[in-house]
Amino acid sequence: MTVHTHDHEPSGHTHQEHDGSTNTMALSATLHCLTGCAIGEIVGLIIGTALGLSNVGTIALAVGLAFLFGYTLSTMPLLRAGLALGTALSVVLAADTLSILTMEIVDNAVMAVIPGAMNAGLVNPVFWVGMIIALGAAFVAAYPVNRYLLGRGKGHALTHQYHHGASAPTGARRYIPAFSTATLVAAITAFMLGGLVVSLADQLTRPDTESGHSTSAIGATGHDLT
Repeated sequence: MTVHTHDHEPSGHTHQEHDGSTNTMALSATLHCLTGCAIGEIVGLIIGTALGLSNVGTIALAVGLAFLFGYTLSTMPLLRAGLALGTALSVVLAADTLSILTMEIVDNAVMAVIPGAMNAGLVNPVFWVGMIIALGAAFVAAYPVNRYLLGRGKGHALTHQYHHGASAPTGARRYIPAFSTATLVAAITAFMLGGLVVSLADQLTRPDTESGHSTSAIGATGHDLT
């Protein structure tokens, strides 16, 4: 009698490892896209607010800069890996466009619905809190998009081979900067928290200043009357 053995555990274990790897790559890809989008959004909203642009103008500027910074941060590692500029751009456009687009739609929609967020100044906590909420929502929305693309060999799967296992850059390519996602996330987080702290400090000290001015004005008026 022939005994047939079926070992399902290795297959299941491999499937779990694949899912774990895909989830990790999707998380990394989403954070990578988020850094470029965050830089563009922050710079765009700061410029738009400082120049007094309309909400539509500010959003258009922020979206344009988000795509610019997002594509740039994704292109530089490919250039360091030896790809020509045209080839690198074509890979990045195919890999990042849907993810960045998803983030921008969600991010700006959230900023638009938060009362006062679009028109708040840089020293207003509403601006920074709104930005933090909007970027968080954009991350949540883009993660399943990146996971879906990775599962089908698209998205950041197209650039993964150039980020890992590429030979050391030579010649002028050595001078192309390489920013790790962790470093960018830490820098952006510190910048936003710093902006929030400064704006909160300004709000806390402003009433005292105004109160002091009011007291001085009342005293001056009383002195004039006497």
